[in-house]
Amino acid sequence: MLEPGKTEHFFARIIRLCYTNSAVKILVTNDDGVHSDGLWALAEALQAVGEVVVVAPDREQSAIGTALTHNQPLRAQKIHPVISGVTTWGIQGTPGDCVILAAEKLVSGEIGAVVSGINHGLNLGNDVLISGTVGAALQGYLRGLPSLAVSLSGTEKVYLKNAAQTAARMMNKIYANRASGCQDRHLLFNLNVPDRTPEEMQGIRITKLAVQSHIDSVNEGHDGRRAYYWLARRRTAQVSDEETDIWAVEHGYASLTPLHLYHGNGYDDKLYTTLVEDEPAI
Repeated sequence: MLEPGKTEHFFARIIRLCYTNSAVKILVTNDDGVHSDGLWALAEALQAVGEVVVVAPDREQSAIGTALTHNQPLRAQKIHPVISGVTTWGIQGTPGDCVILAAEKLVSGEIGAVVSGINHGLNLGNDVLISGTVGAALQGYLRGLPSLAVSLSGTEKVYLKNAAQTAARMMNKIYANRASGCQDRHLLFNLNVPDRTPEEMQGIRITKLAVQSHIDSVNEGHDGRRAYYWLARRRTAQVSDEETDIWAVEHGYASLTPLHLYHGNGYDDKLYTTLVEDEPAI
């Protein structure tokens, strides 16, 4: 039985995905914009899982949370893809708008899963409530699609490919388990990966949300004419609860948090065990 905090080790090499369904159509989006290298690293890795379609904001939309556009029309434009053959749209709207527009108008055929990211910076604890990355995945979840939000610690993105491959492997397992017996379960996961090599990773943990965040504070300045204010973010005190997402990432683990638990879906030991049980020891 795998309770929150149960550890399994990450891989030290690229492993072949255990279940590949080339028929599944995966919608990839984000809140950093359609040209973000995190989005394209994720799209490339997910091609091992299924057919990738990109529908993402045409500009950065960080910290916009679950916002949707109701007071003006949405504009959509086809974008030349970074990866040849990947249908790509840039949307003048929020991450949530992108998922709705993709599902209702832009993507032909049935979308099988939604993956949002890779966000440049972690989305942990209470911060998921303002995350555009999580907000996009939430729209997939609300449409009954298995959905995954993906974030990487820091901004240097040295090991972005490792995070993308980890996300693809997790999404592959999530979709496979849903297809093989969890059809009625709406699944929403939040994955946060330390910016480390596979060899430096401590493992992966199924976690719960910490009741903490990177609290906003306000810096004040003056431009010579008038005062201005700049919202700033600062780290909270270290978390001691080993079952939380913040503790996991601070100690070198990747954190996989089932956010659907917070929407009334029950804890599923068998499912969560399956998601991490094949991760080989380093």
